[in-house]
Amino acid sequence: MNDTQKNSSAQSALNKKDTSWSGRFNEPVAALVKKYTASISFDQRLAVFDIQGSLAHAQMLGAQKIISADDVRAIEVGLAEILQEVEAGQFEWLLDLEDVHLNIEKRLTDKIGDAGKRLHTGRSRNDQVATDVRLWLRATTDQLLLGLRKLQLSLLDLAETHFDTVMPGFTHLQVAQPVTFGHHLMAYVEMLKRDAERFGDARRRINRLPLGAAALAGTSYPIDREMVAKSLGFDDVCENSLDAVSDRDFAIEFTFAASLVMTHLSRLSEELILWSSPRFAFIDIADRFCTGSSIMPQKKNPDVPELVRGKTGRVYGNLTSLLTLMKGQPLAYNKDNQEDKEPLFDTADTLLVTLEIYADMMRGITVNKENMRQAASEGFATATDLADYLAKKGMPFRDAHEVVALAVRYAVDQKVELSDLSLATLQQFAPSIAEDVYTVLTLEGSLHSRDHIGGTAPAQVKAAIARARVAIK
Repeated sequence: MNDTQKNSSAQSALNKKDTSWSGRFNEPVAALVKKYTASISFDQRLAVFDIQGSLAHAQMLGAQKIISADDVRAIEVGLAEILQEVEAGQFEWLLDLEDVHLNIEKRLTDKIGDAGKRLHTGRSRNDQVATDVRLWLRATTDQLLLGLRKLQLSLLDLAETHFDTVMPGFTHLQVAQPVTFGHHLMAYVEMLKRDAERFGDARRRINRLPLGAAALAGTSYPIDREMVAKSLGFDDVCENSLDAVSDRDFAIEFTFAASLVMTHLSRLSEELILWSSPRFAFIDIADRFCTGSSIMPQKKNPDVPELVRGKTGRVYGNLTSLLTLMKGQPLAYNKDNQEDKEPLFDTADTLLVTLEIYADMMRGITVNKENMRQAASEGFATATDLADYLAKKGMPFRDAHEVVALAVRYAVDQKVELSDLSLATLQQFAPSIAEDVYTVLTLEGSLHSRDHIGGTAPAQVKAAIARARVAIK
């Protein structure tokens, strides 16, 4: 074959091929392999961010005189039209083009010709996809932070309504000491506060630009990575090209933070399930968050908190998947990393809708104050207060602890509460007990005695709510 024939054959191959690679291969990819390796079914959600990254890259190439100003303008116009198609749901996603990047690049080239082919100068799909995922994850993190804030506000509103509503506090699911329902809810506000801090901290590490790392070693073109970073709102650039394209620790960190949020909501869900059961009857969950039974007409099942509890395991599984995905990979990029997106996307989707529905559900909680109070008055919830009372009168606390334990055993045998025992009976256990002991043994006395920051005294609960409202504004 002479040189003319070779050139003609090469040009023919260029015109016919619909993938991004060269004529290195002697046969087409098998149909099953195409289906197996394609990611377009799930990574098309990155399209808007892919276009954002491509625009910034093209503008940098133009500013650096790597491509012409005419090419930049054509790319800008073409990508703007493609963005409209994507947002209108009119973009045709092709399995043969494998992923979101090649689909958009092919469409751009069809629209503007050779200028579209020049867009990929100085970059690789390796740094392109890492950039797209970080852009998407940054935006998703911002949505989650808003969702966390809305849920905190729902909890704060309910806590404010019940800042002095008495309920039993539990350890080992046994009645321990009286607390207020508002104080109990504020524990979850604190958990969500830390969750928001974790996402905010993770966002700083997400917000670093991989683009410019190219396939793994950087590029020989005189690119300006700082210009691209500024254009896309990144705080900094990834400083090692191998690390930039290969690691997904930012996705793992995000999923870990999401797992902790789900842990906290699963714990609250377990309590809502218990509290709404007839044996507790502390609360009622609005009907719109519950379902009935196909066979038992009396049933009202707390489906939403149960499903949150179940979906927590799903998010844990996604975290394990990502950790396992990365653990054996040598540097730099490997095809394994295509598997990072589905667990990451699923985690974000699950958490976003969970936060939204939870914020609404907490506004639909009705509290049965009488049942809560009755439960708090049983189980010797003020026994520790009696021990403290004796210690304040000079008895060593360990001795006071033993004295009260004996009094409790006696009350159990008599099937009464400590506050039901006569003064004479109590004085048989400790002569220093006086008439004022009954103030100590009341639920309100117990609550108000814990009047320090972090305590369950109603005044402290109100102060905690006020501080939290300021903090989340």
